[in-house]
Amino acid sequence: MRSSESYELLGAFDERGALQGYACWGPTPSTDGGYDLYWIAVDPGAQGGGYGTALMRAVEELLRARGARLIVAETSSRDSYSHTRTFYERGGYVERARVRGFYAVDDDRVIFSKMLAHRAGEEARHE
Repeated sequence: MRSSESYELLGAFDERGALQGYACWGPTPSTDGGYDLYWIAVDPGAQGGGYGTALMRAVEELLRARGARLIVAETSSRDSYSHTRTFYERGGYVERARVRGFYAVDDDRVIFSKMLAHRAGEEARHE
């Protein structure tokens, strides 16, 4: 499914065919090749098994093949999301912003991004 307003989903399955995780993403309106990663989730019992990394790589590969330039993900600043933030950082995502008190008084919105490709005329930057 490819529409300027569509969500797309990709699942990760174990050897028995059981769903272990999924990713959901879509194009960011009014951007040149920007996408939002809405969800990447892995069953708690399957975490650490490589499913999240495989999903992230597959999404990035699909988006690069389409000429996507940027992917943005967000998460919470709560301690219980520290593994999520580390996951993004290990995947090459850079924290770009925090919106203080977004989800709750002591729970910030943490925004990460990763450049997938540079457009002609853009200066390549190391992130």
